[in-house]
Amino acid sequence: MKAVIYERFGAASEVLQLADMDTPTPGPGEVLVRLHASGVNPSDVKLRAGARPGATMAHPVVIPHSDGAGVVVAGDLAKGTRVWVWNAAWQRAFGTAAEYVCLPVSQVAVLPETVRFDEAACFGIPAMTAWYALDGCAPGDTVLVTGGAGTVGRYACQMAALMGCRVITTVSSEAKAAHSGCSEWINYREVDVSEAVMDLTKGVGLNRIVDVDFAANQDVALACLTPGGVVASYASASVMAPELQFYPLMFKDITLRMLIVYQLTGQARARGVAQLTHWLEAGALTHAVVPGGGLRDAASAHDLVASGDKLGTVVIEI
Repeated sequence: MKAVIYERFGAASEVLQLADMDTPTPGPGEVLVRLHASGVNPSDVKLRAGARPGATMAHPVVIPHSDGAGVVVAGDLAKGTRVWVWNAAWQRAFGTAAEYVCLPVSQVAVLPETVRFDEAACFGIPAMTAWYALDGCAPGDTVLVTGGAGTVGRYACQMAALMGCRVITTVSSEAKAAHSGCSEWINYREVDVSEAVMDLTKGVGLNRIVDVDFAANQDVALACLTPGGVVASYASASVMAPELQFYPLMFKDITLRMLIVYQLTGQARARGVAQLTHWLEAGALTHAVVPGGGLRDAASAHDLVASGDKLGTVVIEI
């Protein structure tokens, strides 16, 4: 099979190469998927670059990318079943930047016929992170999604609304507000977010923040969350080890959820997949796919993700 590989960390154009690899063979409890699309997430790009603290090459040859979609061709699911896959590259050597991937059957989910493969390549990390960050929300909650134009944020805006929540988002431009799909938005570059939130909610505040940058938004959480509120944060890029304001958070009884979708338990993930499938079958979600070319274009796709100059998930078609 054809696959994108790297054998050392470095710049995408220097280390990513298209190679011939053996097509894997599924063992007991596994499936072989003929991939049609591979999602390129920021975590994939950072891992290839060796940007994570203490990063070392865990395998001599790596096929990147955790997310993808395709058709089962062999193994413990019916041949021809359309599926999307997750965690393909998490603590494994071979991900979805290839013509085929072999995975445990527990790491594939049946894909509704109405959903395209390129759209399904967005589900594993972006869509499931959004669902996980919102798990526990109740109808009537007011939710702030920081960075609503991002890959996770855009899904979170949609899902929170589908859960019956009032949704407010922060963005940096009117164009990004339109991309988020959220009718209530705050330009964080032009106004004080805490003041704007309290104005919009008439002083009541928020029940939950789905947060793209914990360090940057901790003060907003303290100012705007109601007692017993939740911060569900999946990143803190501005400061990777921020100082925690313990007592102010404690006296508001705020719950901090530092979440990573790779660690979802089987039971929780099954609930998330079931909910996502329900929304997909109902046509309730829209997807922001950014074309990333084919396998030969993997380096430019990685560079596009790293640049941040895109709205949506970069997807390689196979």
